[in-house]
Amino acid sequence: QERKSIEMIKRKFKDVQEEEDRDDAGQSDDDEVEPDVVVRSAVVGKLKSKKKSDGVVVEKSKRPSFKYTNKQRVLIISSRGITARYRHLLEDFKKLIPHHKTDNKLDDKGDIHAVNEIAELKSCNQVIYLETRKHQDLYMYIGRTPHGPSAKFHIVNIHTMDELKLTGNCMLGSRPILNFDASFNDKPHLQVLRNLLTDAFGTPLGHPKSKPFSDRVMSFFLLRNNIWVRNYQIVDKKEAASASSATSKAHCSLVEIGPRFVLVPIRVFLGSLGGPSLYANPAFVTPNAERASLRRQKGNRYVDRVDHKLKRKEYSANELQVPV
Repeated sequence: QERKSIEMIKRKFKDVQEEEDRDDAGQSDDDEVEPDVVVRSAVVGKLKSKKKSDGVVVEKSKRPSFKYTNKQRVLIISSRGITARYRHLLEDFKKLIPHHKTDNKLDDKGDIHAVNEIAELKSCNQVIYLETRKHQDLYMYIGRTPHGPSAKFHIVNIHTMDELKLTGNCMLGSRPILNFDASFNDKPHLQVLRNLLTDAFGTPLGHPKSKPFSDRVMSFFLLRNNIWVRNYQIVDKKEAASASSATSKAHCSLVEIGPRFVLVPIRVFLGSLGGPSLYANPAFVTPNAERASLRRQKGNRYVDRVDHKLKRKEYSANELQVPV
């Protein structure tokens, strides 16, 4: 039976070859036909020649190829207990960073060094970890794995893309133009933060999930020791210089896309997500301390009111005294 099956396969293979020879022999013999166009077969994947009777060579447009050398991969992960707004911000980060990789929410229980192990399994060399505390405070760790450095931020004034409803729009996966404030060159810890943000939000050239053009600008402004982040679309507008001249001038304008948020630096670590502190922000006040001070001010209202009554009585008594 095996011999019979082998013979049948050989016969079918011979019949297929004979049919292909007949098709080649039945083609037209015009002198103007030239096998100039090469077409890639979608089924077999081989190159075949295509003949044209008009003698015009049609060249197939090819996408510009870039050598993918910067193997930058960013792991974007969050902790459990993240709120809806912070989850939307996490999704916006995934849209802004096409070279990202994701994983399930991390149940850290105070130990965040498991993120480095996940990054190693995912072949990522950088991490963005969002940690939520008390369902209202959001912290972001950004750093290089496995040796560092890394930084810890407190994210405030968060407005996501869906919340803002801005008119700006850009192609998904396009490479951004990163714009940093000139103040980032003044101090060493600001230079470290600039390099970390550049590696995270800068899309590598030639990445498979990226587009080979830039149509947006991502700006990082330094104001009062805080980093203000904005994302803009580049819009080209052509206006005629004059009615007589045919020349035109190209003007570029920026339209905000979102999201927008403010990064408050807390610490810069030598290692990945920990280690010796290279910089600590002395002006940083924890959200718990801010809420405690507000509650303390509300609790002192009664004491202030009683003191005000006593002072009022003393003032009125002094006014009623008649001089002798």
